[in-house]
Amino acid sequence: MGGCCSDSRGGMEGVGGGAQGGFVGHPATATAGHTSQTEANAAVDNFFNSRGLRGLYIPLELSLSASKLQDMDVFSKSDPMAVLYVKKQDGKLEEVGRTEVIQNSLNPAWITKICINFQFEMVQNLVFRIFDIDTKFHNTPVKSLQLNDQDYLGEASCVLSEIVTKQDRSVTLKLQKRPGMAHFGSLMVHAEETVTSKQAVELILRCTHLENKDTFSKSDPFIRISRTVEGGASVPICKTEVINNNLNPVWRPVTLTTQQFYSKENPLVIECFDFESSGNHVLLGRIDLSIAELQRLNRERTGTNFYVNHHGHRKVLKGQLFVDKFDEKTQYSFLDYISGGFELNFMVAIDFTASNGDPRMPQSLHYIDPAGRLNSYQQAIIGVGEVLQFYDTDKRFPAWGFGGRTRDGVSHCFNLNLLPMESEVVGLEGIMGAYSTALHSVSLAGPTLFGPLINRAAEIATHSLSYSQNKYFVLLIITDGVINDPNETKDAIVRASDLPLSILIVGVGNADFKQMEILDADGSRRLESSTGRVATRDIVQFVPMRDFLAGGQVSIVQALLEELPGQFLSYVRSRDIKPRFAQQLS
Repeated sequence: MGGCCSDSRGGMEGVGGGAQGGFVGHPATATAGHTSQTEANAAVDNFFNSRGLRGLYIPLELSLSASKLQDMDVFSKSDPMAVLYVKKQDGKLEEVGRTEVIQNSLNPAWITKICINFQFEMVQNLVFRIFDIDTKFHNTPVKSLQLNDQDYLGEASCVLSEIVTKQDRSVTLKLQKRPGMAHFGSLMVHAEETVTSKQAVELILRCTHLENKDTFSKSDPFIRISRTVEGGASVPICKTEVINNNLNPVWRPVTLTTQQFYSKENPLVIECFDFESSGNHVLLGRIDLSIAELQRLNRERTGTNFYVNHHGHRKVLKGQLFVDKFDEKTQYSFLDYISGGFELNFMVAIDFTASNGDPRMPQSLHYIDPAGRLNSYQQAIIGVGEVLQFYDTDKRFPAWGFGGRTRDGVSHCFNLNLLPMESEVVGLEGIMGAYSTALHSVSLAGPTLFGPLINRAAEIATHSLSYSQNKYFVLLIITDGVINDPNETKDAIVRASDLPLSILIVGVGNADFKQMEILDADGSRRLESSTGRVATRDIVQFVPMRDFLAGGQVSIVQALLEELPGQFLSYVRSRDIKPRFAQQLS
């Protein structure tokens, strides 16, 4: 979301009142008292916003404890300190944080928490190292300790996803000094979100008799909500979408979290503007109300009048604000669902059309390099699959090809393993093996059709609803060309928008991918079918691989997966599906 007053499509979309579940890099997602973490989040948020991106992360606190550590001291026990590193793609370790030093303990439970941002779209390899701090350094600040001067007690590693997918968000790791050596005790890691409250309020706002500021049409109104802070200033926290040519608008629901409005008695400024593409929006009126007062308006089914300040006096206007819905609820996060056993099931589809080029030739997009260098298809499979595999318990992935000529003729959805009745393969190795084998058995043909693939994935998602509400499916389509069935594809996507399904599309090669960008409804109206039906939600994310070949601040995997948590949450929240622990409580 980023800044509450700037968004896509020229500022006409709603901002800050949606359901991203804490994935927005916003200072409000950090707990009070964690100033450094808050500042870091704000800095990251500003970095992404300045580049037109959204910082996607959930701030976590890691609590560490250990047992049966090696005793390195002669006349006393070890004085352990834990250090957390993130292993980067180049293999280098980047330090994240340190605990305090606990003296004379082989079973320490450190009080200092280490803060880290959980990023769903990345594989975050963690390395924990334990050091025995020499007595002469006990008065040295922890951050100033030179680790080379301390005794090394061992290390353990894991992926952050392994922690957050556990029901209790805890793991126990064996400490080793080197791979293959004996264990030197255990390390326990527990993760908690730093969000202070999950309570939220969903509102449906309506206005009547707004003033018309346009000459040849009616006003194009939107609402902006700001929180009043100390000193009387206001901080925008939410903006509705713009409704064109309407003096009696009803906006889509907005959800405000406790982190945004702080308390039900905290004063809010509610302003209604006539949208102008120049950015010079015209004020139609304002109201000063708290959440508690909005609740009263809903309960009493009454409206309240807008006002403007006119020559130092408050002028009451004819236009009124009504609250058609006021619903207090718990806003569960993405982590609440996946740590409670909700699965993300990975599916992949690979383009076997002739435009990819002869797989035997090095210039082909399907060329398998004997030196082991991955082609674009392999890079996309490994990159996305490495992230999603942690959220799929059986790691059996449906894999298909399309646009290829099999023994039965040209097929627009054939099993990649070439088995007649079974599309699933085991693990990423299974996908890569089936892909390599298919290249030797399937002739490249065409045309490029997405409709049959999406319909097949939708069938699987539909069938899952008959036995489980705790599954969400992610279809990765990798293609090199323009689709030849745009209407059928749009119809299939619109139908699938009601299902627990998201579609990731990677464009490889140098084709014109404008049609793909239309399927990805970012910053524009939702996708519409050939019959005029509008998609329930946006479920497509398209990324052209060529934009990332030169490297940069964001990887193609991050770009592909950045919207997935929000799409997931929009599905479960629209159907009031709660995490398992909440289902058990109710």
